[in-house]
Amino acid sequence: MTNNQLIGRSEAIQAIRGLIKQVAPTNISVLITGESGTGKEVVAEMIHELSPRAGKPMVTVNCGAIPEGIFESEVFGHERGSFTGAEKQRKGYFELADSGTIFMDEIGEMPLNAQVKILRILETGEFMRVGGTTSIKVNVRVIAATNRDIAAAVAKGEFRSDLYYRLKAVSINLTPLRERREDIPLLVEYFIEDFSRRINIPVPKITNDGMELLVNHYWEGNIRELKNFVESMVTLEKGRTFNRETVMRFLGPQGRYEPQLPVHITRSQDQLERELIYRTLMDLRREIWELRDMVAGFVDQNTQMEVHSSLMEEVEKEQIRRTLDQYSGNRRLTAEALGIGERTLYRKLKQYGLS
Repeated sequence: MTNNQLIGRSEAIQAIRGLIKQVAPTNISVLITGESGTGKEVVAEMIHELSPRAGKPMVTVNCGAIPEGIFESEVFGHERGSFTGAEKQRKGYFELADSGTIFMDEIGEMPLNAQVKILRILETGEFMRVGGTTSIKVNVRVIAATNRDIAAAVAKGEFRSDLYYRLKAVSINLTPLRERREDIPLLVEYFIEDFSRRINIPVPKITNDGMELLVNHYWEGNIRELKNFVESMVTLEKGRTFNRETVMRFLGPQGRYEPQLPVHITRSQDQLERELIYRTLMDLRREIWELRDMVAGFVDQNTQMEVHSSLMEEVEKEQIRRTLDQYSGNRRLTAEALGIGERTLYRKLKQYGLS
């Protein structure tokens, strides 16, 4: 997917394009929701580029990747001497985005104590740096995104209701790929051509029966998964036509992204790691359901719930441990592979004694 357009002709995509054109010229806050990999950042970029703020800064903040202890310092900045190690004044993301747009991804992972300050910025445009005594005024448009059910988080007391309603002045929900399969051929063709040109190889063709397999496949990771899949085929097939047999080989025997590679093809260590992690996660997910169904036949309902909870925790712990080992302890890459925020991963590591 490009940085400034949504690819597709489905009614869902056309409706989203219409919403973007309506809200872009305004300064209203926008909340973009949808599953992981549906293109939330692309929508945010389109809103910015079609707004009067185009050409001004667009600052992206991954709220889930910032440790809670330094969240306010990163977002609002800090004064010299405000805490140990603060040897000089530092501007935060909101100051850096002044006159432009700030895109707050994974907004559902934001610490509660920072939420009231974000609310104040939305209401007054003012905030103070950590350790500061003077209010700073900025002119920033806020666009937020999440794959969480924020309404449910509000009900649990995990997210402020006043901030939620302020953020969702306009809400744009991105449809998962499985609900707009008619867009898959356009996406596949775009990814094939774009990636082939980037790595300077002939643009391969895809047969109708090969495309049919991709259209009917369940893309759990949505557009991001489809893009990675296509790029893998383009890289490894090196210009050869993608027919039904080729696509089936890459999907694997159970319809997963599991290419059975010819022996003569040399893969990088990075490719090997990604494939191993993907297979491991898919195998673990299948095992969870198989074990749960097996246990359900032998215990009463209350015990079943306890056993299921314990089983899920054990499998989750093992899943995190394997992925962490695979990435040599790199928490950012581990969190990305698991599809969770870095702060969520940090909490899990402490919970399971893996830190």
